Amino acid sequence: MHWELDFISEQDFVKHVEDTITKYGDKLEPYDIKRFNSNIIDPIKMLFDKTVYNVSWEEIVGNEIFRQRDKSNNNDIGYFHQRIFKYIANCHVPENGQEGGWDVIYKNEAGINLPDGDTVHTIYVEMKNKHNTMNSASAGKTYIKMQDQLLKDDDCACFLVEAIAKSSQNIKWETTVNGNRVSHKRIRRVSMDQFYAMVTGEEDAFYKMCMVLPEVIQRVVSSNKAVKVPEDTVVEELKRIAAITNIKPDDLAMAMAINMLGFGTYNGFCGGLKIDGFGENDEGKMLERLYAYASQIVKK
Repeated sequence: MHWELDFISEQDFVKHVEDTITKYGDKLEPYDIKRFNSNIIDPIKMLFDKTVYNVSWEEIVGNEIFRQRDKSNNNDIGYFHQRIFKYIANCHVPENGQEGGWDVIYKNEAGINLPDGDTVHTIYVEMKNKHNTMNSASAGKTYIKMQDQLLKDDDCACFLVEAIAKSSQNIKWETTVNGNRVSHKRIRRVSMDQFYAMVTGEEDAFYKMCMVLPEVIQRVVSSNKAVKVPEDTVVEELKRIAAITNIKPDDLAMAMAINMLGFGTYNGFCGGLKIDGFGENDEGKMLERLYAYASQIVKK
């Protein structure tokens, strides 16, 4: 098959996708009920969401598992967006915290033309996954860092590059620092597609990368025996708890099983369950017994 990307080799791109998937680590491990409830779920919210959105218990539990996994996946996707540039000509990705803490440094001896007419030879990049992930304090701190870099080097520009920007853009970054509205033509807010275009010389380089990415991810997942689709058991374990509540109909029994995860030590919730050890005051032991029963590994 003909490789579509001129700015990165197929071998390097596949390796980068493999490295990104490896970063998922234990998030690929299956969820059982104990892991599912490790931070104590909100049973009331789950009940509202299930009913209002008219979904099954299987769907609402699956959605919650996905949310928990996704919450820690953003750093892994940030790794993908940042580290790909170590394979692209004239780009350098410093080790974490090194060389000023920049995410990417782009140098071009031929000169880099900026939209406002300036030409520089170095771009220092702070990279964000999404345009709304920085609060005002973080934005101010980042802007001051960029101002400081301009004072050190008058032949550079600083970019805030956003993977998901509001639109395709390469504009002056206007923000607030210490209560004052600030901007500078060499401190810019740039969408990922515009940054790819700048460093590769191809206007649609980011588009081309997105077009080959699905096939490469599928290829890596299919060929890598270490990457397994997790087989979560939470729904089956909740059904086992629901079965001993003696509550009808089954939908209400499942609601009680969910309630037990968040409210098991609250007055009235565990009285009807017939598991050895329930009714004890040791809430930690109560939850452990519940987890053990649900997974059919009853601990005496």
